[in-house]
Amino acid sequence: MIQPLRGMKDLTFEQSERFVHIIKTSIEIAKRYGYSYIETPILEETALFKRSVGESSDIVGKEMYQFEDKGGSDVCMRPEGTAGVVRAFVSAKLDRQPIKQKFYYYGAMFRYERPQKGRLRSFHQFGCESFGESLVYEDFSLISMVAQIFDTLGISYELQINSLGCPECMPYYKKQLIEFLTHISEDLCEDCNRRMVTNPIRVLDCKNETCQSLLVTSPKLINQLCESCDTDFKKLTSLLDSAKIAYKVNTNLVRGLDYYSKTAFEFISTEIGAQSAIAGGGRYDRLVEFLDGKPTPAVGFAIGIERIMELVKMPESQKIGIYLGAMCKEAIESLFFIATTLRQNHKVTLEYSAKGFKSHMKGVDKINPCFAILIGEDELQNGKVWIKNLETQEESTVLIEEIEEKIKN
Repeated sequence: MIQPLRGMKDLTFEQSERFVHIIKTSIEIAKRYGYSYIETPILEETALFKRSVGESSDIVGKEMYQFEDKGGSDVCMRPEGTAGVVRAFVSAKLDRQPIKQKFYYYGAMFRYERPQKGRLRSFHQFGCESFGESLVYEDFSLISMVAQIFDTLGISYELQINSLGCPECMPYYKKQLIEFLTHISEDLCEDCNRRMVTNPIRVLDCKNETCQSLLVTSPKLINQLCESCDTDFKKLTSLLDSAKIAYKVNTNLVRGLDYYSKTAFEFISTEIGAQSAIAGGGRYDRLVEFLDGKPTPAVGFAIGIERIMELVKMPESQKIGIYLGAMCKEAIESLFFIATTLRQNHKVTLEYSAKGFKSHMKGVDKINPCFAILIGEDELQNGKVWIKNLETQEESTVLIEEIEEKIKN
């Protein structure tokens, strides 16, 4: 028997219902904030992610599904969604239009990492990207959207925020951080020593407990922000306070991707084993320019669907649709005419086999419809059907042409 590859799972039965519920809820809320759908290819040029995510990142350095296709092109399966959306934004020349653009997306991403709870090699994200708005109000709006999605799904969380500065305040801070890290380099892990050379800010994101204990006294960028970054961060905290959205300032919070600046945020859950991020995002004002577009401010987020799957409180099962069946072979063909008419407005489950009353009702119990409609010999001769409202338990016999009216009433 052929099994799915390690770290890649099928979505079936109850899990698929949860997946659809998460996506539908997220889409509905994103639309309220003015976002429209965008779809980008799963396969992209490897250069896209090297230029955006950064060659120093673990994603590019260790985790991408990268290969040469039959045409000799260097391609990879997308490891995250933002870079592809920005590439599409630039390809369509939307960076040259004065209109602010807002997109939501969802789909499969791929990273070759060690599979564990909530982390797979083939996984799904829901994300939003906003282009053209430089004001911190948009950062707040996106954080509010994620909070609303999680509140609606019944997921508890802790919001953590930080500022990653900008090209004006980052260089001086990076110099201070390197000096600090150099003094403790012998006690840092191998990854931290590598990052200290390639991208020292990423050292702050190390999950090694020993490294984290050594970083407690590290210089804090938030204390050395330029006037613009400091003003924006204070405004963000003020907006969150006014909206009564609880948060924690985490001075060691950085994003795993190189394109972020200024606002960075993560939504953390402690209900999936070790404390883990279930959503994250921030501002990336220079990424459009990095990908050959016109300088455009931008901010976005992504939610890890598999990470929240078990946390979602599903709504109570509701009776939906109609069960349609025949109690004699002669009545089977008449079912199709009835089903075609009813499917204009309703979900219809059609049973092709002629069965007795009790057998049909067992089938009804499995799918939980609003109505059961059956045709036997007597009903067939008189052009009628037996119909039962499974919420009120009312039963009646009506003419076939009156079924819709009966259901509405």
